[in-house]
Amino acid sequence: MYFSIILVKRLVKMMLLFEIKKVLSKPVNKIALLILAITLAVVSYFAVISVSYTDENGSSFSGPAAAVRLREEKNKWAGRVTEDVLKKVLQENSRINQSPEYLSTDVTQNNIAYSEKQGFSDIREMINFAFSDFQEYDYYRADKVSESEVGKLYENRIESLKTWLSSNGISERWSQAEKDYLIRQFDALDTPLYYEYSDGWRSLLEYAPTLIMFTVLIAGFLVSGIFPGEFTLKADSIYFSCRFGRDRAVRAKIGAGFVIVSAVYWIMILGYSLVVLLSLGAGGGGCAIQAGRGWKSFYNITCFQEYLLTIFGGYVGILFVLGLAMLISAKTRSAVFAVTIPFIILFVPSILTSMNILTGVLGFFPDQLLQIPSAVSSYNLLEIGVFVTGAVPVLFVLYLILYGALLPVTYRLYRKSELR
Repeated sequence: MYFSIILVKRLVKMMLLFEIKKVLSKPVNKIALLILAITLAVVSYFAVISVSYTDENGSSFSGPAAAVRLREEKNKWAGRVTEDVLKKVLQENSRINQSPEYLSTDVTQNNIAYSEKQGFSDIREMINFAFSDFQEYDYYRADKVSESEVGKLYENRIESLKTWLSSNGISERWSQAEKDYLIRQFDALDTPLYYEYSDGWRSLLEYAPTLIMFTVLIAGFLVSGIFPGEFTLKADSIYFSCRFGRDRAVRAKIGAGFVIVSAVYWIMILGYSLVVLLSLGAGGGGCAIQAGRGWKSFYNITCFQEYLLTIFGGYVGILFVLGLAMLISAKTRSAVFAVTIPFIILFVPSILTSMNILTGVLGFFPDQLLQIPSAVSSYNLLEIGVFVTGAVPVLFVLYLILYGALLPVTYRLYRKSELR
C-alpha cells in the first residue's frame, strides 16, 4: 500500500512536469518568453532613467548616478515635515525665486536655479497640493503661500476634502457614511509626515502596472493551449481512455497552469524590483505615500506597503484572469478564447470609463488588481450596512475566492469532456 502511494505521487509529479514541458517546448512559446524578457529589460530601463538630476551647472542627467546625487540633496531635508520645516522651505524657495538665475530668460540659468530646489521639491509639492483646490494643481502655488499660513498644511488637506465632498456634482456620488469614512481616513493620517528620498520606490511603482499587464498577456498566451491541446492533436480519445486521464491528468493540467503563471510572474516582478531598487536605492520605504504623489489618497500606507499590495495584488489578479482563461479554453476547447480573455478584462474597462453610471462598478473589476498604484489613488468605496471600506481590500478577498471557485469548475468541465 505504501509503495502504491509513492508510485502514484511520482506519477502525478511526472504528469505535472510533462504538461509544463509541453508548454515550454513549443517554439512559439519560447518566442513569447523571449518577448517577455525583452519587456522586462525595457520597462526596467525606463523605470531607472525616470529619476533625473540637474547639477549646479544646469546640466541634467538620469539613471543611477542621478539617483545618488538626488538622494544626497533630498536627505538633507529628511525628518518630520513640521511647521518649522515648512517655513524653512518657503524661505529657501523665496530666496531662489529672487536669484538672478531664476529671473533670467536663459534656460540654462533657470535650470541652475531649479537645481537648488531639488532637495525640497517634494515638500514644495505637498504645499502646492495642500493650498490648491482639491481637484486642481498649481505648480507655482507654493510661491504665494505665506509663512503664517503654511502651518495649516495638514489641516487644509482635510478641509479641502470636506469642501470638495459637499460641492455641486460631487456630493451625490457618495452616501453620508462614505463621506464620513473618507474624512476619518484623512484625519487618521499620522502627521507631521516623515520625509526622505524615496524616488526608487516611486519609479518602481509607476512602471510596475505596465510590467504586470504585459506579463498577464504573455502568460495568457503560454497557458492557452494547455486544455485544448489534446483536441487540437486529435489525441483526446487516447487521453481520456487512460486510467488517470479523467482525474489526475486533469489536475496535472491545472497544476501546470498554476506553476507556469506563478513562476513567470514572480521571476518578472522580483527581477524588475531588484534592478530598479539596486539602481535607484531602496531608501524611503517607510514614508507615507501622502509624502509624495499620493497626497490625496485615503489609504494610510507607506511606500513599501503599497509595493506589497501592488505585487500581491498583481499575483491575485493574474491567477484569476488566467484561471478564467483556462476555464473558457476547457469549455470551448479553443486556445483562441483563452488568449482573448486577458485582452477583454484589461482593455474593456478602459472603454467603459466614459459611462458615468459604471464608474463605481469599474473600481471592482479585476484589472484594478493589476494596477494597485492607480487603485489606491481612486475613491472607490463599498458600503454594506454600517460598514464602509475602500475597494482595494475587497478586490483581494473577492478575486481570491473567485479563483478558488474556478479551479473545481475547470476540473469538472474538462473531466467530463465528451469525445467527438
